[in-house]
Amino acid sequence: MTASQRLTATFAALADPTRRAILARLASGDASVTELARPFAISQPAVSKHLRVLQRAGLISRGRDAQRRPCRIEGKPLAQASQWLERYRRIWEGNFQRLDALLDELQAPAKKRRQGQRQ
Repeated sequence: MTASQRLTATFAALADPTRRAILARLASGDASVTELARPFAISQPAVSKHLRVLQRAGLISRGRDAQRRPCRIEGKPLAQASQWLERYRRIWEGNFQRLDALLDELQAPAKKRRQGQRQ
């Protein structure tokens, strides 16, 4: 899978609120499918489908502990998505700073007129 495909899979997996809630739960520690399914009003097979999407995106991994198959969050895909978003945040921040400077420049004559009228 290419970096672009991994990023697409990450964002597609994160698009669903149930999957985001599962990741939030896993952020506090490993959990079994049964434990992950408990707070949702959906079936265990439906939770398993969500887990497969998360696993294909690399956001979780599943281990084996005797009969238990705990799920664990994987940070690398989230870090890559964060890096991608950070680039665009910096671009937009720069754009907003330039816009602020332009607005200040455009408003400067009006401020000078108002100050002159007060004196």
